[in-house]
Amino acid sequence: MTVHCPPHVFKEGAWFWRFRFRKGDDWSGWSKDRKFSVAGDANKMPLPVKADLLAHLPKSHPRLFVRPEQIPELRKRAQDDLKPLFDKMVRKADRALAKPAPTEEPPKYSKGMKRGSDPWRKIWWGNRNYVHKTLAVAAELAFVWQLGGDEKYGQEARRILMECAKWDTKGSTGYRYNDEAGMPYNYYFSRTYTFVNQLLTDEERKTCRKVMKIRGEEMYKHLNPRHLWRPYSSHSNRAWHFLGEIGVAFYDEIPAAAEWVWFAANVFANVYPVWNDDDGGWHEGAGYWSSYVGRFTWWADIMQSALKLNAFDKPYFSQVGYYPLYMMPPGTLSGGFGDCNTGFKSKKCAGLVSVLAAQANNPYWQWYADKHGQKGFGDNYIGFMRSSLPKVSAKSAADLPSSRIFRGIGQAYMNTDLTDALKNIQLHFKSSLFGTQSHGYNAQNSFLLYIGGERLFLRSGKRDSYGSDHHKNWMWHTKSDNCITVNGESQGRRRADAIGQITRFETTPEFDYVKGEAAEAYAGKMKRFTRRMLFVKPDAIVIWDSVEAPEEASFEWHLHTSREMTIKGQKDIRAVNSKGGCKVEFLYPEKLQVSQTDKYDTPPRPRIKLVEHHLTAVPAKKTSAADFVTVLRPYFKEQLIEGASELKKSNSGYKISIPTADGGTIAVFLNSDPTKNIKIKGESIAAEAAVIKLDADQKIASEWVLKSEGGTVDSEQ
Repeated sequence: MTVHCPPHVFKEGAWFWRFRFRKGDDWSGWSKDRKFSVAGDANKMPLPVKADLLAHLPKSHPRLFVRPEQIPELRKRAQDDLKPLFDKMVRKADRALAKPAPTEEPPKYSKGMKRGSDPWRKIWWGNRNYVHKTLAVAAELAFVWQLGGDEKYGQEARRILMECAKWDTKGSTGYRYNDEAGMPYNYYFSRTYTFVNQLLTDEERKTCRKVMKIRGEEMYKHLNPRHLWRPYSSHSNRAWHFLGEIGVAFYDEIPAAAEWVWFAANVFANVYPVWNDDDGGWHEGAGYWSSYVGRFTWWADIMQSALKLNAFDKPYFSQVGYYPLYMMPPGTLSGGFGDCNTGFKSKKCAGLVSVLAAQANNPYWQWYADKHGQKGFGDNYIGFMRSSLPKVSAKSAADLPSSRIFRGIGQAYMNTDLTDALKNIQLHFKSSLFGTQSHGYNAQNSFLLYIGGERLFLRSGKRDSYGSDHHKNWMWHTKSDNCITVNGESQGRRRADAIGQITRFETTPEFDYVKGEAAEAYAGKMKRFTRRMLFVKPDAIVIWDSVEAPEEASFEWHLHTSREMTIKGQKDIRAVNSKGGCKVEFLYPEKLQVSQTDKYDTPPRPRIKLVEHHLTAVPAKKTSAADFVTVLRPYFKEQLIEGASELKKSNSGYKISIPTADGGTIAVFLNSDPTKNIKIKGESIAAEAAVIKLDADQKIASEWVLKSEGGTVDSEQ
């Protein structure tokens, strides 16, 4: 394989490696030497050699989620502490017997059907749902038979399995024909086979092996070696561990199955996951995170039981539960950046987070699940196995910092209250080295604002069908985000090289600061796009943008809401949701041309009923470089936002005065020239920014200085 995870732990220090290859009897020369270093605190996660790894696999069935030697103890628990759960599973099984699952082979696409059209989608997704409805039931029936011993459940599982074995292996549920139907067919078939194996005849086992040999080979040829060196294919990031399930179930029964297991182990050890870094984020967004990580936890369970590999030894999985916790504090009504997140509520994460908490024994993640009222792991075989794990004690997220950066995906989540969305004002910021590829297409240096857990300033549009006109030409375009376009043109759309980067992030209980650079995302149309966001919690967010183009250009500042904004001038724009609102003050430059529309230039398909409002602010004249200084003053429904912010420009930046709801004042100092110090309260300070909060009596309540790398010349502010 073109990857290698050593079977032993390397000592701290510098190491060198090289390779050669063989073709037939001929060996190539050696490659050049390459160097890597092992840090003293590096995580230790060697991968056993192939023979040792495969030696862990059970020699008999069942093999997925549970080992044969575990069955006697689980049968006892099914009649003891886990009896209420098992009784639910039996009742489900009885309903399945009363209304047998359909086993007719689902239809193929009709001739001339346009890919991506609504009729095509009906079959594409419909066949996926049909497979779930049929073979998922078979797996559950087979497991109930394993634990309870009533053969009627096992015989119905056997019937469904053998009827589905008659389907065309490369037909409507073939992996290459429709992977959304092919993937669940393959893993549910494998689970049913291993759970019900003892009831099958030799001829039936032979038939099942013949079916899965063809289906497994089809997946393997598609994935290996391509997925090892091009691992960003979204669907393949599920398929590899489903192939692993087939390999485990049919090990020593299909000759190639051992290679499928070894391949899956190597993907995990060397490649997976790809949409993140060790800090636990997920580039494609909450919906895809939940879907993909949720399915991966099945493989985590299987690796643990069948291969003795612990996924949570990996740094990413040791942090994975913090991603939803910070992005969607309990009660948040929508996910952040990425596809299919508009209606993705924090509660949808609770079940998965409870699984992650149990697998990693993390008390903060357990608190998140408990806060949503999450009870148990589901009334099926996976839930039963997870319910047998030790209980995890919860610990409140109030002990954690309220804001956090996920550097791997270039996203920062800034909160005023991490424990309750109803009390939370939340700011999301994105500037990512992953670019705009795949389902994480949102623009670099864009932001989102939530009040009381509900979206206020949002990423606009709704996916009607993947790759539709609306999806490609509105949602993938920078104009659909709270961001800046140049001459109406977008950053690179769904491109890995349309990158941004968070260059600074600081957080304290009262102040958050994030800074991003995104010029590279515009493919030469921008020389600079620096966005700085200073969150004086909870009163104000100061946004300072510096843009520069190769020649004179129009810079368009975009803002999106679900309700119409009230515009009284560029320094008094009001946006509201059901929980509160925000006053927007474009303090600089003067004479902006501000407009608002509820139209899309490429609207979604008629079945999508969506109305959103899009504000654009444009300088009166074209220029090669410009600054925008904008103040957002968020508030809850019962609060009043009065008074106006004021800006004073100096030779090294800006001083902004912002009134607060309690009668106080916020003084913000922004320094645009890192070679110059700024004077605050008579003191010369090398600072990028500074804040002084005054109470109603104009006494200093708090202050904060964001130090720069150094300054040499004083500048009065």
